[in-house]
Amino acid sequence: MPHDGTLILTRRDVRETLEMAECVDAVERAFRLYGAGEVPAPAVAAVHVTNGGFHIKAGVLPVGAQSFFVAKTNGNFPGNPARHGLPTIQGTLVVCDADRGTPLAVMDSIEITALRTAAATAVAARYLARKNASAFAIIGCGLQGEMHVRSLSLVRQPSRLILHDINPDAARALAARVMRDFAVPAVIASSPSEAAAGADICVTCTPSTEFLLDEDDVPAGAFVAGVGVDSERKRELSPGLLKRSRVVVDVLAQCAAFGDLHHAIEAGVLSADSVDAELGAVVADRKPGRESDSEVIVFDSTGMALLDAAAAALVYERALATGRGTSVSFAD
Repeated sequence: MPHDGTLILTRRDVRETLEMAECVDAVERAFRLYGAGEVPAPAVAAVHVTNGGFHIKAGVLPVGAQSFFVAKTNGNFPGNPARHGLPTIQGTLVVCDADRGTPLAVMDSIEITALRTAAATAVAARYLARKNASAFAIIGCGLQGEMHVRSLSLVRQPSRLILHDINPDAARALAARVMRDFAVPAVIASSPSEAAAGADICVTCTPSTEFLLDEDDVPAGAFVAGVGVDSERKRELSPGLLKRSRVVVDVLAQCAAFGDLHHAIEAGVLSADSVDAELGAVVADRKPGRESDSEVIVFDSTGMALLDAAAAALVYERALATGRGTSVSFAD
């Protein structure tokens, strides 16, 4: 359906337009194209300011007959809640026609970031977790924690959840929602190590600046996804844990620059060449997935712009088809 203006789409528009299952499928396709070398590498930049910083990610992705350029800018200001009553992270995402340069949409980035991050972990778990993995540990029980419960449940059948958050109320609230929506028992762990000890799949999705899990905290055969580290000051998975494990990353250059892999390289226990694979290569069948039930596999996820593009293109096309959003013209 042709459209001459630029759609403005709110967080509610995104939330009510994009389902997790279709986001997982779109993200898997983006990884496959990237792993097969059929799309250009995404770009990333960071600009630091006094009270926080801006993270910019951009990429180009073909979807159907159209090619989309997507650029996301997220502001990360840790003092916002206390100082201004505002969210820590706020941002926008711009979708353009990659053939003509036309701005097609501007949309809230937070819902898309949460959806595609959890979808990426689900894709990684599909290829890297044991087939019978059923005990999920979620460390960090905010929006991203809940999204991960929903995404992982699409690729593995949960039998129980183990939840931990530095705010016990957040863990209890997520436990209540999980038991209501999934009829799966959920227990609260007193520490990250206690949560991981009983898990087949363990996800850390926190803003931590201290390592949460060490090499002895994770049982044999576990799949561990570290998704909270998006800058050099953050850390979740220790260099010792990465050294012990097979390491798969979303984008090697990003993870080496500011992911948990970065800290392992700084500690001298790994190099970029030690990384087993980028996830795209696994999805594209250029590298093996899980090879034994006993190996520990770590997925270092720093966030890839192509995944934003995959999710945003779906939102744009669905919004266009349903008449959602407000159309503006920047040319007027």
